[in-house]
Amino acid sequence: MSFSIQLTAKEKTLAENYAMQHALSLEEAFKRALFDKIEDEQDLTVAKEAYEEYVENPKTYSHEEMKEILGL
Repeated sequence: MSFSIQLTAKEKTLAENYAMQHALSLEEAFKRALFDKIEDEQDLTVAKEAYEEYVENPKTYSHEEMKEILGL
């Protein structure tokens, strides 16, 4: 799949400089940035859900209890 985006001259220069500094093609730099952003948002969602679960049930477990729960 391919797509195009329009950048200002300043944005293009910034993106090209970033890609060059990291020895990436411009395409790879944009691809990594997109998927890093998606992964960060997914991680944040999981963290928020875990925190909400903790707030509802603030039970904590010791290291030994967790080992027993996990059968380790």
